[in-house]
Amino acid sequence: RERRKDPAEPLANQTRSIKDKAKISLRKYDVGNKFSHLPLSKASVLMPLMVKDGKLYLLFTVRSMKVSVSTMSLRPTGGGAEGSVHCPCLQALSPVGSLVTPVVGFIEDTFQARPNPDEVSDVFLVPLKYFIDPLKYMTLPYKRADGVASWLHSFVYDDPERKTSLRIWGLTAHFAVFLALVIFEKKPTFDIQYDLDNLISSSEKNFMEEYMSLYKGKSSKL
Repeated sequence: RERRKDPAEPLANQTRSIKDKAKISLRKYDVGNKFSHLPLSKASVLMPLMVKDGKLYLLFTVRSMKVSVSTMSLRPTGGGAEGSVHCPCLQALSPVGSLVTPVVGFIEDTFQARPNPDEVSDVFLVPLKYFIDPLKYMTLPYKRADGVASWLHSFVYDDPERKTSLRIWGLTAHFAVFLALVIFEKKPTFDIQYDLDNLISSSEKNFMEEYMSLYKGKSSKL
């Protein structure tokens, strides 16, 4: 007897395939605990991915005005997600000198956010590919701890469903860009500080330069 096909099965298989491919890419760039020995305070941040209409989306939260000011007004969320993958290859230094390790996880497209209004004022989704092919992008100049001039990514995303514009920049944008590079393995439409043919080695080089600039900056204040 022929089994009746579930009309939702093709979509479920497509979603599973997208998730599996993303996980394979993430694990390929896993460098383990290579920088855990550095004398830095440690932090982690969850980067929740959702497959919606056959596309990967990254979920962000907007920090409530009740929370103390941070350089990341828009940020990946805290908490947990199914199938989480630790991604040391995405590690970066926060503006206060902490070693931040993203944890990438998947949430279902039926997910309904119920944020604590004292901590989070809004939750929204942005297509992950927007971070390699944006419509509105610019760089923001800044000086590293050692005084060397550098720059930060800054994106503006116009949400077509909610008719709002959202700016994603700084460390949040750094994580989003690198995650998109790892998963899609495509050159973005803007300049980056990495060699796509040697993504791990070039990202490690940039990370160590940032770390040494922090060390030099602290030493100069002694």
